[in-house]
Amino acid sequence: MTNFAYERMQAVLAMPGLFEVSHRVSVALAIEEILVIAECSREGEWEGQVNLYR
Repeated sequence: MTNFAYERMQAVLAMPGLFEVSHRVSVALAIEEILVIAECSREGEWEGQVNLYR
């Protein structure tokens, strides 16, 4: 997914934002973090960004 996201950004195409979670992170923690991000973020805040969580 990250490759496609970077390609869209390089081509100056709309990209809503991507969060990539490492396979080393537990599913429970990943879900918890995603819920916090969703609750605390403003609309459009993550557009055009790739965020990696390890």
